[in-house]
Amino acid sequence: MVEKVLRSAKKQAQEYQKAVVSQMLKLATSGFGLVAALAWNNVIKELVDDYIKPLVGGGSGLASLFIYALLVTFLAVTATLQLSKLKTALEEEQSDPKEKK
Repeated sequence: MVEKVLRSAKKQAQEYQKAVVSQMLKLATSGFGLVAALAWNNVIKELVDDYIKPLVGGGSGLASLFIYALLVTFLAVTATLQLSKLKTALEEEQSDPKEKK
């Protein structure tokens, strides 16, 4: 009886440990993702300021913001689609490891 309780407690502790590590990984990944997004944000802003604004003119505030928003949206959609394809390919590979394309 005592052994059964100890095994159950050990199993619960291991599951808790896995959950904590999994959550920490998600938080760290999100944090690094935010830092990367902010870095790209600055790059795109500089690109628009240095190359687009001079072409459109001095009073191009709204046009520059619109171009900036389009660039960011394009990059976000492209990255999301590529990551989704990668995830699907990895899941297919894991579900049937013998069959490789």
